[in-house]
Amino acid sequence: MNDDMRLCDGPRPRGNPQGSAVAAGADAPDADPSPGSANGVYAALDLGTNNCRLLIACPSGDGFRVVDSFSRIIRLGEGISATGRISEAAIERAIAALSICRDKIQSRKAKRLRLIATEACRAATNASCFRDRVAAETGIRLEVIDRETEAALAVLGCSPLLDPNGRGAILFDIGGGSTELVRIERNPADEAPRIKGWMSIPLGVVTLAERFGGRDVTTQSYALMVQQVANHVGPFAAEHGGDLSDMHLLGTSGTVTTLAGMHLNLRRYDRRRVDGIWMSNAEISATIARLSGMTYQERADNRCISSERADLVLAGCAILDAIRDVFPLQRLRVADRGLREGMLVEMMREDGALPGCR
Repeated sequence: MNDDMRLCDGPRPRGNPQGSAVAAGADAPDADPSPGSANGVYAALDLGTNNCRLLIACPSGDGFRVVDSFSRIIRLGEGISATGRISEAAIERAIAALSICRDKIQSRKAKRLRLIATEACRAATNASCFRDRVAAETGIRLEVIDRETEAALAVLGCSPLLDPNGRGAILFDIGGGSTELVRIERNPADEAPRIKGWMSIPLGVVTLAERFGGRDVTTQSYALMVQQVANHVGPFAAEHGGDLSDMHLLGTSGTVTTLAGMHLNLRRYDRRRVDGIWMSNAEISATIARLSGMTYQERADNRCISSERADLVLAGCAILDAIRDVFPLQRLRVADRGLREGMLVEMMREDGALPGCR
């Protein structure tokens, strides 16, 4: 990750302005929910259906400087679509990852925190018990955000990548258990982009791969995945898919960053080369075709994919293809940024450490 990240003005999401905190006890740091961080160190944690991600940063100019980060695939949502519950194995993986996050937060002395959980904790019947156990064993108290807040935070984190000469974008965030779509437009009289419409569907790479299979994906099963997603996104496209002139796609997810890494023929994933890259519609199609022609083992051996994503990446491509079908835009900008960056800039703006939205 780049040490410095510039975050320009963007739409302000709705949600709990104070966020969540690390619980007292277990040697956890005391969170300071009041405006102004005593030492200028902020932490944002995103516990998703597939990943656990942490970003720790300090304000710097009109953006922030990253001082520490962490990311691990934990598959918290594994099996939820079938059982309705977070499994014991997934809980253990999450607690191990969150314990590392707690240690990093303490060592960096971050006092201004937001620690969120998304679709897996919205959907699982034992989510409350899981969160209590996390608090008891790691000191971290998770805030479960709704889908609208998730979409708005993604916009805030990704809006600096909007084409400055364009009119807006269709932003999509392909998660493990849900996918958010947002139509963003920039009014020529107001540089801050605005959310014109948004939706969230309860399908992500984990849920789709579990439903249709992710290891051995046939042409038929891939088409079924695309159709399943199309059934959900069709009504949104009917309402918000008109007049797409001077607009582009803006994607934030492991799916699009993996595609970008493969398109660039990287020997190993490099965020500095991927974040902000433009891909044409033809380049996306060619890269998905290349992926579709690979065996599971070939995907697992590819260092831009790895064994952790090898059974999920084609499900993500199916979601992307469904979005491309209903929003036939010719360019995609890839964002290796999203919720964590959105949380950081929101907290810093609330504290007056960054310029606010115009």
